[in-house]
Amino acid sequence: MADQLISTAVHDELPESYVRPESQRPRLDEVVSGAQIPVVDLADPDPAAVVAGIGEACATHGFFQVLNHGVPAELMGAMLAAAYEFFRLPAEEKAKLYSDDPAKKMRLSTSFNVRKETVHNWRDYLRLHCHPLHKYAPDWPANPPSFREIVSSYCTEVRALGFRLYAAISQSLGLEDDYVKKTLGDQEQHMAVNFYPRCPAPELTYGLPAHTDPNALTILLMDQQVAGLQVLHHGRWIAVNPRPNALVINIGDQLQALSNGRYRSVWHRAVVNADRPRMSVASFLCPCNDVLIGPAAKLVAEGSPAVYRDYTYAEYYAKFWSRNLDQEHCLELFRTA
Repeated sequence: MADQLISTAVHDELPESYVRPESQRPRLDEVVSGAQIPVVDLADPDPAAVVAGIGEACATHGFFQVLNHGVPAELMGAMLAAAYEFFRLPAEEKAKLYSDDPAKKMRLSTSFNVRKETVHNWRDYLRLHCHPLHKYAPDWPANPPSFREIVSSYCTEVRALGFRLYAAISQSLGLEDDYVKKTLGDQEQHMAVNFYPRCPAPELTYGLPAHTDPNALTILLMDQQVAGLQVLHHGRWIAVNPRPNALVINIGDQLQALSNGRYRSVWHRAVVNADRPRMSVASFLCPCNDVLIGPAAKLVAEGSPAVYRDYTYAEYYAKFWSRNLDQEHCLELFRTA
């Protein structure tokens, strides 16, 4: 099945299995290119302004970019360089890592869920479990030689940033600083190293179609040279353009549930490029599988009843993977009414 990887060959034509029906195509000429998602400078000397900015971004866009976030620029560059070097490995070496089993803790795969989907997505990806590092890093790719060291350092920095953001999100909801972190348990951390090769017909396919993230919080390192992330805002797709040394943050489904719908896990997608390949590195903070998730009690009151029922993350994730990526918002299946 490793021959399904699209990063092992140059494609002059888009294979038929990647062509979307006319009604599902990205309509790239309709994308808003001049709009911006919110930007929050974490080095702002006024901590209350940082919390307010994050809260507003979570409520209005579900996405924001952070500056002065503490992850060294050199490490971000090294992470992207290691990712590109990995995908340049010989086909036979990458084939050893290939799997389409979503339960595997480390796998190289393609598209999204090749076992289920009828139309494929123009993406290869390396999926890694990242916490605890001592448990998972020894099984990561041994090539390129610096890969494990660089990715381990990056994972450590991103996890610390995620917990800082949790504290600000908790405060912005009027909750205790440690509410989100405590409620979601000893969290797993996953990474998707996404490679989108140059595509011969970007108007006919996606890197990833519109979806929301099933986890709690996503921290995205974008390719500085090529844009591809788009976010749905007021019914229009907005192109998210790379900012130097910024990281892109988005609210996942679990924080929408915990906030009782105040904060939004919004639809987003990845489009592809005819001229250049693109890389992104998504880091996912995920609740402990058996922790019970639901609206924070402090946010539920007369006049604002619980929007979602309580459930475990294991239940949610199983439901998410049983569906197509671009079906209705998975949280809709957990509404109280």
